[in-house]
Amino acid sequence: MFVDEAKIWVKAGDGGNGCVSFRREKYIPKGGPDGGDGGKGGSVYFHAVDDLDTLMDFTGKHHWRAQNGQPGSGANKHGANGQDLIIEVPPGTLIYDTETELLLKDLNEIGIKVCLCRGGKGGKGNRAFATSTNQTPRYAEPGKEGQERNIRLELKLIADVGIVGMPNAGKSTLISRCSAARPKIADYPFTTVEPVLGIVELSDYRRFVMADIPGLIEGSHKGAGLGIEFLKHIERTRIIVHILDIMPTDGSEPAGNYKAIRNELKLYSKALAKKPEVIVANKIDLDPDGKVVKELKKKIRKKVYPISAVTGEGVKELAELLWQKVKETKAAVEQ
Repeated sequence: MFVDEAKIWVKAGDGGNGCVSFRREKYIPKGGPDGGDGGKGGSVYFHAVDDLDTLMDFTGKHHWRAQNGQPGSGANKHGANGQDLIIEVPPGTLIYDTETELLLKDLNEIGIKVCLCRGGKGGKGNRAFATSTNQTPRYAEPGKEGQERNIRLELKLIADVGIVGMPNAGKSTLISRCSAARPKIADYPFTTVEPVLGIVELSDYRRFVMADIPGLIEGSHKGAGLGIEFLKHIERTRIIVHILDIMPTDGSEPAGNYKAIRNELKLYSKALAKKPEVIVANKIDLDPDGKVVKELKKKIRKKVYPISAVTGEGVKELAELLWQKVKETKAAVEQ
């Protein structure tokens, strides 16, 4: 199950209390204070790891707490520190404070680790308060409380290439051709109901990540169809592949479908609409003389790459083209 939002409560461990104790040994009738300090409470960390792609682990567990520090004891024994709580999340997870809606951290790279709540400090034992004028203090500090937060987690998948298009345009078939991903494929709309990631591997150890986004329709930015729920997952992509069905079964026009989806992207995010785009005309096996593709090019006045995701025609060349464009966008960012 794909889950891309969750609300949870996290709390760091409380510090352990300091100890009030006095040395009591044979032949030492007036031993001094020997109460140890309390241990520090464990902190709460979030860590982006590469083997997760959903927030499903948070659906049944809404309270996350680190371990408390242990109290100090006699003979100057320090209480054990509480164990830190490390919460693993997928790369691309954004952490918001629910009270202020402030973005606390964007875990946009694998390996990023951030402390959200610090553990409470352990209290001092009575040994720490002994002075020349107060040689037998009979008090100790209580441990400090650990920090706590109500947070909202939001996942935006990280992929190099995001595939968009109308339902049944052939997005799932294309990603299954290019990678080892196996999304559901059928001849009815909205067979893909959650984003699917696939790694496209080329020769010479070249690879990039491709994301199949559930089909968009007119009004998606307002929630129509599967709507805005998944539009956010293409915000992080470097390139958008707009796949068009040149023979739509609903009788619609490919050029009109292209303009409708482009309009949805603009209405959702101007930055998203400005991303580099590759337009792909799918199902050319149904257009042997190429007339439909020629007409499509005339109407949208942009370069179109013809393929057949079913037969594989043009798919290899498209993958090479996408690799080159991904490489170019990465180089532009690094400059």
